Amino acid sequence: MLFAVDTVAHFDKGLKFLGKRRFGFIAGMIVSAGFLYLAFRGLQPEQFLDSLSRVDASILAAATLTYILAVIIIALRWQYLLRAIKLVPLTALSQLVFIGYMGNNVYPLRAGDVLRIYLLRRNHQVPLVRATTVVVLERLFDGSVMLSFILLSLLFIDVQSDAIAAITSLTAPLFVFALLVAFCLAAKPNLLRAVMRLVLRVLPHSLGSPLSRISEDIIVGLEGLRSPVYLLGAIVSSFVTWGIEAGTYWLVMGAFGLELNYAVALLLVGAVNLAGLIPASPGQVGVNEFVVITILSALGQPLAAVTAYAVVTHLVIWLAPTVIGFMLLIRQGMGWADIRRAGDRDSKALPAIDAR
Repeated sequence: MLFAVDTVAHFDKGLKFLGKRRFGFIAGMIVSAGFLYLAFRGLQPEQFLDSLSRVDASILAAATLTYILAVIIIALRWQYLLRAIKLVPLTALSQLVFIGYMGNNVYPLRAGDVLRIYLLRRNHQVPLVRATTVVVLERLFDGSVMLSFILLSLLFIDVQSDAIAAITSLTAPLFVFALLVAFCLAAKPNLLRAVMRLVLRVLPHSLGSPLSRISEDIIVGLEGLRSPVYLLGAIVSSFVTWGIEAGTYWLVMGAFGLELNYAVALLLVGAVNLAGLIPASPGQVGVNEFVVITILSALGQPLAAVTAYAVVTHLVIWLAPTVIGFMLLIRQGMGWADIRRAGDRDSKALPAIDAR
């Protein structure tokens, strides 16, 4: 009974949290609705339901466990990038990652990233801007891995897709440029200090002093890129975790009897996650389905089967981290009112975070 009351209270506070961000939420829902229409137009419901009835539940269970492993290794990558700032136990980081996934899956505007940054500061005293810098680095690593997966998979797959071309052409310059800037600032921290000195000359002291502290925290947050060991660990764990997630996609293909190879799974993971840059609803509902259906249809797979596959795969990668994350959030003694206050207080200091 206590759990039920606490759960209702959490959701009630969550609705208030959404209230202040209603515009972004509504806009995302409209975008998702548009992609859902594009994904499901022309679908025959009887064939779709028949495809769902043929799925192998035991393989879906294996796929879910595989995805959970991928989330844990994401936490290992986070630990590598944080080590230069503070060594946080992997168990603690894994819990925060699950909570962050839950937040991104349920609430708009990537609330999960802000949530795990806040909890990292609250639980482990990692300064806000340093933690945020590391999270931004994670997203840059993710984008680079996704691009490499797409390019690698296309060596083994003959597929003509306007969606893939659009995704890669729009995101490749963004991630390559941002990653180069990050490595440049990590290698030459005095460059950022020199830029800040020029900026501070024209700003009043009341603004200059906080900005100076923020720039120094950014430099510290980039420290993980300066260590060959930490950098190698972050790179390897990035490829491993996303490779395991591709294994989740491949297992679900087997559950539906789709005779497609692992390279197709790599292509789907890369395209779906890069499409996550589109400001859609929480969990990227509609966007994920559209990308998966478009690519698999271009490979000559039946529409009903690939539509069922897209829906179930999205459910597999959404459900487990959301349930686990919500349970862990309650164990943290965290209410959404606390999260709202943290977000309001920290929003001015947080740079924009693009996340998976």
